[in-house]
Amino acid sequence: MFRWAALLPCLIPVWVSGQCTVRGTVRGPEGPVPFASIALEGRSRGTAADAQGRFMLEALPCGPVRLAVSAVGYRRRSLTVQAADEAAVIVLEPAAAELEEVVVSGTMAPVSRDASPVPVEVITPALFRKNPGPALLDAVGMVNGVRPQLNCSVCNTGDIHINGMEGPYTLVLIDGMPIVSGLSTVYGLSGIPTSLIERVEVVKGPGSALYGSEAMGGIINVITKDPVLAPRLSIDLMTTSWQEHHTDLGFALGKGRLRSLTGINSYLYDKARDENSDGFTDITLQKRFSIFEKLTLQRPDKRLASLAMRVVGEDRWGGEMDWAPAFAGGDSIYGETIATRRWELIGQYQLPVPGQVMLQVSANGHHQDSWYGTTPYDAVQRVFFGQLYWRHRRAARHHMLAGLAYRSTFYDDNTPATAIGEAPQVRNSPERRPLPGIFLQDEWSVTDRSVLLMGYRLDHDRDHGLVQSPRLAYKFAPSGRFTLRANAGTGYRVVNLFTEDHAALTGARKVVITEDLLPERSWNATLNAVRKWTGEMRSIGLDASLFFTRFSNRILPDYDTDPDLILYRNLDGHGIAQGISLNVEARLGRGFRANAGATWMDVHTVEGAKREDQYFAPGWQGTFALSQELPRRLSVDLTGQWYGPMRLPVQPNDFRPAYSPWYTLINLQVKHRLNNRLELYGGAKNVLDFVPQDPLMRPFDPFDRSVDDPVANPHGHTFDASYMYAPLQGRRWFLGLRFTLD
Repeated sequence: MFRWAALLPCLIPVWVSGQCTVRGTVRGPEGPVPFASIALEGRSRGTAADAQGRFMLEALPCGPVRLAVSAVGYRRRSLTVQAADEAAVIVLEPAAAELEEVVVSGTMAPVSRDASPVPVEVITPALFRKNPGPALLDAVGMVNGVRPQLNCSVCNTGDIHINGMEGPYTLVLIDGMPIVSGLSTVYGLSGIPTSLIERVEVVKGPGSALYGSEAMGGIINVITKDPVLAPRLSIDLMTTSWQEHHTDLGFALGKGRLRSLTGINSYLYDKARDENSDGFTDITLQKRFSIFEKLTLQRPDKRLASLAMRVVGEDRWGGEMDWAPAFAGGDSIYGETIATRRWELIGQYQLPVPGQVMLQVSANGHHQDSWYGTTPYDAVQRVFFGQLYWRHRRAARHHMLAGLAYRSTFYDDNTPATAIGEAPQVRNSPERRPLPGIFLQDEWSVTDRSVLLMGYRLDHDRDHGLVQSPRLAYKFAPSGRFTLRANAGTGYRVVNLFTEDHAALTGARKVVITEDLLPERSWNATLNAVRKWTGEMRSIGLDASLFFTRFSNRILPDYDTDPDLILYRNLDGHGIAQGISLNVEARLGRGFRANAGATWMDVHTVEGAKREDQYFAPGWQGTFALSQELPRRLSVDLTGQWYGPMRLPVQPNDFRPAYSPWYTLINLQVKHRLNNRLELYGGAKNVLDFVPQDPLMRPFDPFDRSVDDPVANPHGHTFDASYMYAPLQGRRWFLGLRFTLD
């Protein structure tokens, strides 16, 4: 006994010097897992991760240590780590029973996806990366019922269609602010890099009760990352066999109350290709550069304060293969060139008063300088938006929302859209349109299983007076595995053709507006059912929707009356968009995941006794994403979209079909995680090498010099670039590298 007591003072320094620290980060498939619980198995000691998933356990014996890690929405994991100075990265898998627990803001109030009375589809960076692309326009095509549409086979401008409705019927928000609309709907979407996106929320059907004008067919809300949760550094580099080069760089700074997130994105494609041998570029040559900066301030009581800014510059051109900038505006070699300069500002501030009172402001400026053959288009648009809303919980079952909104739009261009008077005394008159509004909403938890949402908005337009937009939604969830939702609402928008319809600018047709255009209106009803089967090693979910939308005062281009004209007027009748969609999500075993969906829709107009299918609205469309994890940190992703026949704008006696064929765009990707920070990926896009046939009418005579030749052109066909239903890029290989430092 004396012998051990004599040795004790000598052993104490050895024991102290043998203490080590376990440091690390808890991550999920989509980034850090905040506030995860980390405990020593068999002991009472433990800690919690911070908002960035980082944790530290001190004064542990050096060597292997057994940890139990858990977090809401993830499977509990037990593992052995070495207590040393090197940081560990612990990856958690989502729990099968929590697959749908994604926070959304479809009702302008953060709730879980399951709890929302409005059906919202959410796509995350994990889904983006199954088919990597340089912009949001490509990524949203992964959602069933949502289709990126190229509107011109020469300049490749595009927009987003929801359930067959054209791009101007979709309101695109960034962090809840109406940033991408009007003029920028056509060109602004390609400038949003996916690396800065936390998630994208898609609401199908009118949403004017909350968001006002333009939310007629649906809403796409792009939520950017929080600087607190964003990686300290992220780099994504990708190139393709068509020599498209994409760079995405993001980094987060700050340790105290002020945090920042910076994103730098560039896209370069400057090698003209003509695989279909029509003498025109298959896709436009593009140079795009954007910078994004977001600041957040941590305030007492977790009140929000953030400011974000984005600057985008893009130059693109398409046309005959030997076109050069010196030919812009000339009639010797045909080309379409578009220079875009754009800035955006978004701010949110929660007022330091009792309750939740939020002030939101946004502003953006968009300048476009373009030539479409010999037709110039020089336009400027500036939009200011501000709203103040108050959220209040009353009597435990009522979640009240009330707000004031104001939107001001300035628009000027060199077209008849902003000209008044008769020649030769025509003068320019820019459009200035104020749009004040007020909105109310009550989300009433009638019982523990049912929720009733009632909303109403009143806007005032100077030309059309008061515009009312009511909304009603009901959710019934008898169990955690079955949910039924019924929604009804209205939408409206005030139209400026030249900011929204690319066909009004390109090609050889002349635009004729036959009357004063009234605002378009819509009302919609949707029935949605969700059923889940969950288990520890598997999860299957079905999501089915039945939708019906009726439009009045629709404004559609008439290509058929005169091949030399595009006629615009309010429809003397109504439009219908109706259909059924079904989505399936499955996770089987430890490595297989599947998402697939199909939509049948009937989109048409009725005028008198005449019924016509809408252009570019396929009767059937669907998406799929299949993923399999393999040994040695490998994984394979097979993704794609398929489309049924859609009506196309053809000329009288056109030799081209009036409806497109069935076609599929399939993409294959193989990923290899070299370590927890570095990932290598590559594969092929458009594996089946599908491209449309004859996208251009008379590409050999783009200036219509020989259009009146009765022998060579007996049907009087004119040059036209609107016959465009799929990308002209065939099969191409891609290779990329991602680096992430938490």
